[in-house]
Amino acid sequence: ALETLKMFEKKDSRVKSAAATNLSFLYYLGNDLTQATNYADLAVNSDRYNPAALTNKGNTVFANGDYEKAAEFYKEALRNDSLCTAALYNLGLAYKKLNRIDEALDFFLKLHAILPNSAQVLYQIASIYEIMEDPNQAIEWLLQLISVVPTDPHVLSKLGKLYDNEGDKSQAFHYYYESYRYFPSNIEVIEWLGAYYID
Repeated sequence: ALETLKMFEKKDSRVKSAAATNLSFLYYLGNDLTQATNYADLAVNSDRYNPAALTNKGNTVFANGDYEKAAEFYKEALRNDSLCTAALYNLGLAYKKLNRIDEALDFFLKLHAILPNSAQVLYQIASIYEIMEDPNQAIEWLLQLISVVPTDPHVLSKLGKLYDNEGDKSQAFHYYYESYRYFPSNIEVIEWLGAYYID
């Protein structure tokens, strides 16, 4: 894929931007941030209105820990394409990292309206409600999430933990036990179940 995309680097700016965008993403996936950054810069310089290029540039900045600057690239991507789901999602993550929780929630809720069955979006919304110390809302969103991914042991154990914190032992047991069924090696879950049976 890298070799094929590199053949398009010498073409006109639109093709060059598209090739550089894909190259940047591939290097980003391969954890080569230096190359990912170089190609993200090339993509943005070739076509400043390419939302995918701007999102990739934001991702490389995000990976280096500059969440404020990353958010600026994501916002610019959204100005060029208001339905760029990757930019919306990553902007939510950037605001979450910056502890601007209400704004993060707004972006994830907007994204939920576009992608109602996205497991990642449902998880992020639940996570934010957990940070906001609203366990009922967190549980509500996690229940929606397990309707999309019913066999995810991490989500099931998180539900168990939330119910346990709320004092609902029978629901906690149900979700911890389901988590254990799908992933019997989670020590935290085994410990909880052992303590439950001792009680």
